[in-house]
Amino acid sequence: MKVLIVDDDRIVCQALKTILEQDPALHVTALGSSYEDAVRLYDQHQPDILLMDIRMGEKTGLDAAETILARHPAARILFLTTFSDDEYILRALDIGAKGYLLKQDYEAIAPALKAVHSGQTVFGSEIVQALPPLLKPRQAPAPAADLSPREQDVLRLCAEGFSNREIAARLYLSEGTVRNYVSQLLQKLDLRDRTQLVVYYYRGKGK
Repeated sequence: MKVLIVDDDRIVCQALKTILEQDPALHVTALGSSYEDAVRLYDQHQPDILLMDIRMGEKTGLDAAETILARHPAARILFLTTFSDDEYILRALDIGAKGYLLKQDYEAIAPALKAVHSGQTVFGSEIVQALPPLLKPRQAPAPAADLSPREQDVLRLCAEGFSNREIAARLYLSEGTVRNYVSQLLQKLDLRDRTQLVVYYYRGKGK
């Protein structure tokens, strides 16, 4: 798996590279330190995942993510930052980031990268706890969509961060059936990906 790391602290960049490349499945293709680096290096290397800080000078990692996703809609971007500001979390979700982790949990980074690569969205435990109060007040719940009870169950478990395999085990379904349910949910709700399912659910629309 090719990983691009962008952080304005070059020591952090090098430390992350050292940590990640202890796993033979991970290869760090390049290191950057700014908005400009993120956009240029993403275009150049087309990594499987971009692991990026948020505060990086005048233009942030969030700005870089918007630019990159406009050019590469399928880009997988995982934010790794020391900041759990509500505004940052909400904007990361709205942009379509695949995850948001806090830097103190370095052991979780490699598993998070693999989860994102497999199609999951990943949020640190502190971020998961912050999501319901952040998202629910933003708008009143809309009438429930025409979802079956099983679709409601899959939606809830997706929003709680479970993988397809974990959802399959909990609901006594095959993993392929869960994938089909997720696809149906995205189509019914006119959403782009699992990150938007999280936003949808916690805003109260899925209940």
